[in-house]
Amino acid sequence: MNITRRLLGPALLVAATLPLAGHALAQEKVLRVVPHSNLAILDPIWTTAYMSRNHGYMIYDTLFGTDENGKIKPQMVDSWVESPDHRLWTFKLRRGLEFHDGKPVTGEDVIASIQRWGKRDAMGSALMQFVQRMDSPAPDTFRIFLGEACGFVLEALGKPSSNVPFIMPKRIADTDAFKQIEEHIGSGPYVFKRDEFKPGDKAVYTKFAKYVPRSEPPSGTTGGKRVYVDRVEWNLALRDAQAQVSALQKGEVDIIEALGFDHFETVKADATLQLPKYANYGLQYMARFNHLNKPFDNPKVRQAVIAAFNQDAFLRAQVGVKALYRSCGSIFICGSPYGSLAGSDLQMKSSMKKAQDLLKASGYDGTPIVVMKPTDLAAIQKLPDVAAQLLRQAGFKVDLQAMDWQTLVGRRAKKDPIDKGGWHMFLTAWQAFDVWSPIANPTTDTRGEKSTWFGWATDDKLAELRNQFMRATDDGAKKKLADQMHARMFEIGTHVIVGEYDQPMAARKNISGFFITNGNIYWNLKKK
Repeated sequence: MNITRRLLGPALLVAATLPLAGHALAQEKVLRVVPHSNLAILDPIWTTAYMSRNHGYMIYDTLFGTDENGKIKPQMVDSWVESPDHRLWTFKLRRGLEFHDGKPVTGEDVIASIQRWGKRDAMGSALMQFVQRMDSPAPDTFRIFLGEACGFVLEALGKPSSNVPFIMPKRIADTDAFKQIEEHIGSGPYVFKRDEFKPGDKAVYTKFAKYVPRSEPPSGTTGGKRVYVDRVEWNLALRDAQAQVSALQKGEVDIIEALGFDHFETVKADATLQLPKYANYGLQYMARFNHLNKPFDNPKVRQAVIAAFNQDAFLRAQVGVKALYRSCGSIFICGSPYGSLAGSDLQMKSSMKKAQDLLKASGYDGTPIVVMKPTDLAAIQKLPDVAAQLLRQAGFKVDLQAMDWQTLVGRRAKKDPIDKGGWHMFLTAWQAFDVWSPIANPTTDTRGEKSTWFGWATDDKLAELRNQFMRATDDGAKKKLADQMHARMFEIGTHVIVGEYDQPMAARKNISGFFITNGNIYWNLKKK
């Protein structure tokens, strides 16, 4: 050091260190995240995949949001008026809303976006059953005319998770709802760098300098979306859980979105790392049947599976950390406003002997059950193995097929028969807000092939109960209907719930600004 000072002199020494200081400052402006999966589908309306939803929150904005306590609050909307008969809703957008291409957000953009979302989302589809028409009498205004009153307009427009009613430019939102969009322009806090996007490698987002955040503090998907970094980089290539933790410890990445459960204690003990609290409610594991393909077109076969699927077996294998999981017999989440145990004895008080007896009585013919297994999604990749084991014990033949998650997401959307590449079952996870509402929960939509979510269950009785729930305004009546729906879902076997859990996130200690989002959101974060 002394030699260096004599050779360079004080002034030159300071100058020599500037590039390093500049590099450090530059790194403070780049947030490096390891997401829970690869990003392949960029259209958050076309799929319910959370990676696509998270991508949506980076670049799009919403009319309303849901705060950390489940309350609906305005986001892009400044004010609104509901007519005395509850059939006309008039909304005024707040000032300063601008798309990334420089064009202002208008009521026409909003209407087109709602219409497209309403064709793909369970709750959106339910809302559109009441909508007579929509119009935009002024650029900053849009109106929704209802044929009859319903009690969930704001709840639908503020839906926080898949599918989210993101607002897009009209020319993009006019895309057929069953085709993926090709432009990715929103009015949200970040701009998507399509030229730097490499599926399986990285996705890049830069700060949208013209975004005008709300004044309220952030909470859930509501409040001010303030951005304190210039750039967010998603590392899509780093899929090994151990390698993720090593990169976090070395400072090569800043956040692991979904920490592998096996590494929870390691991170907890590392003084340089943190386990930020970002959710008040956990997630629910579920197994979804394809009701179109035999033998799962038979409710008796589906009931046999429900009886066989012991939740503890799934939770011990997949999560392992007792403090992070719990058994729950409620399709609508234990402890939620509509939490119910009606009909759940079929699973929660069953046995493998009961499952075997049910399967024998069903007339099952030995058809191999195609279970799709994701190889690159740590949060759920062990679930299919447990499912296969329990299915075999119950008496099923099983064809466990491995693939990456994005391939699974594409394949589950297909209604093909098994010999044409179809499927029988996949397992997934939902955040609590996605499934605790009897309207939003996609498995309550039992209109067969018209249903908005994969599996396409058909049941007129459940559909009628859901229709009654949508029209109910009294809380007591809603709870009674929710219980009836719950019992019917177990009776016909819409799907199987296999427990609830908390997904830990890991981050370096120099990242601050985490708040309760009940999801994966990257505004309000600062990096020292």
